Amino acid sequence: MSSNVSVEEAVERAKRAEQDRIEAIRALATARQSITDAREDAARELAELQAHHAELQRDAEAADVRAYSAAIKAGWSAEALRDIGFTEPEKKKRVRARSARKPKVAATSSQADTNGGEEQHTDQQ
Repeated sequence: MSSNVSVEEAVERAKRAEQDRIEAIRALATARQSITDAREDAARELAELQAHHAELQRDAEAADVRAYSAAIKAGWSAEALRDIGFTEPEKKKRVRARSARKPKVAATSSQADTNGGEEQHTDQQ
């Protein structure tokens, strides 16, 4: 067996070795892209699922408020419903917990106070 390698044979061996290395990089790049794609798909699907579940919950809460209101209109008191085990709907409680709106103040000298000391002039040209 000869230890001398022709130039063409040496170049061919180098090309095969280089091609194998390039294929390894191609496989690695494909695998990494698959990971990225899977993560993006999972994030998108999770967002869609969360939106769907939020919609289902909103619908169920709205139905609960309607049913509770119907029970009140049918003659049940809030206290009687509590005694039975039905508290006010959560959504209804949040709405009631908000503070009442302040009445609008007439546009007089107090308006200058609410506008940073600047009076508002309307219809002047």
